[in-house]
Amino acid sequence: MISVHHTSATAVLGDLSGFRKAFYQCLTARADALFELADAALCAEGPVTSLVELSLATEHRRGHGTLYDGLRQGKIDITRFRNVVARQSIPRCDDGRIVLAIDVSHWLRPDANTSPERLFCHTYARGRGQAQIIPGWPYSFVAALEPGRTSWTAMLDVTRVRPDDDHTDLAATQLRAVVDALVTAGHWHAGDPEIWITGDSGYDGPRLAFLLADLPVQVLVRLRSDRVLAFPAPPRQPGARGRSTRHGARFVFADPATWPVPVRTTTTDTTRYGAAHARSWDRLHPKLTRTGAWADHAGHLPIMEGAVIRLQVDRLPGTGTPKPLWLWHSTTAATPEQVDRLWQMFLRRFDLEHTFRFLKQTLGWTTPRVRTPDAADRWTWLMIAVYIQLRLARHLVEDRRRPWERKSATPARLSPTRVRRGFRAVRPTAALPASAPKFSRPGPGRPAGSRNSSQAPVHDPGKPKKTDIEG
Repeated sequence: MISVHHTSATAVLGDLSGFRKAFYQCLTARADALFELADAALCAEGPVTSLVELSLATEHRRGHGTLYDGLRQGKIDITRFRNVVARQSIPRCDDGRIVLAIDVSHWLRPDANTSPERLFCHTYARGRGQAQIIPGWPYSFVAALEPGRTSWTAMLDVTRVRPDDDHTDLAATQLRAVVDALVTAGHWHAGDPEIWITGDSGYDGPRLAFLLADLPVQVLVRLRSDRVLAFPAPPRQPGARGRSTRHGARFVFADPATWPVPVRTTTTDTTRYGAAHARSWDRLHPKLTRTGAWADHAGHLPIMEGAVIRLQVDRLPGTGTPKPLWLWHSTTAATPEQVDRLWQMFLRRFDLEHTFRFLKQTLGWTTPRVRTPDAADRWTWLMIAVYIQLRLARHLVEDRRRPWERKSATPARLSPTRVRRGFRAVRPTAALPASAPKFSRPGPGRPAGSRNSSQAPVHDPGKPKKTDIEG
């Protein structure tokens, strides 16, 4: 039963049906099998704990062999599907600005010795010193953030991090493709506010801003508390000899004695963190050296100036005295209102963690034990298609609330898990482009008593050595 709470339910259903048709057209091989596999993940009762059990769902009309064959031999036109994804509704801030978040989530495969292109993934655990390094496939996700407190994000792109990829360079390439797709889809026009890009401390903010300097974007990243930046060089004195200095006074995050008077100071009262005190300084830049990503840079190394924001809150839920949060923004001369908006939108970046948890714990993104990374990429893109359909259908479903759950004030406030419970009732009213299965007989399989004579090669995880690349 379709909810009547939303006045434009017909238009929303049309958007959902249009996306399902466009998604089906992007499946260039084993289209019916992949499409019904996505529908099975959408409508299955409870979390997905086994890939093969999805073949028992009513929406999956084919056998379990077709399920595996679709992941192994199916194909998705990723370039075309990226354009389809970019045409979905994009959330915006009050001023009409689009805010993108980029982050990496890991598909851990510690016992998959025959799976290639695995990397060592840093995983966190409860307690001090409990972090571990586990082999797996890291995936970089890009999503548009919603302005309010919510567990929803608008997923836009995903890319697997390969062993020879540079973290920041890959992020720049991925973000460039996303921004170009948003511009092509008409979500951004000349004169609109520039797009904000938020990232954690794993991204080199100044280099990311340098690589994306020709795009209408601003970069906002978190910095570690042990960083040291520099102010602009002082004016050259008349008659001075020698080479001009390129850097001014040092700004040491861990040494308040090196902090001059802040350019802006704001205090905001919040319901969750108490009073939030933000101080900002302008025109700070890192001292770049010809190492790592800058080793092959032609000409003088650039000076990437930006604003540094130090955020200190009174409390954090479930923790003791909170540590300050350091942010670097790729522009300067921000107003106090913009400084407040910057750190608030950075905190919205953690909504991606809700998305990752839903993908893993409910949709079973990391549940299948596929061998090849290509099959993992197909399954990951299916999860993106599933999540987008849930987001499009959140105004259509009836809330199947558990007795111990709170009643949602509006359909838009339903969590992804609760929307998924009611999607099975919405699916028959949406487009169903997959064709009916044809009658077939199962193959004979491997002869009794035979053994597999071709052993799969073993692949060591980690990045290749420089000697291996040069050779």
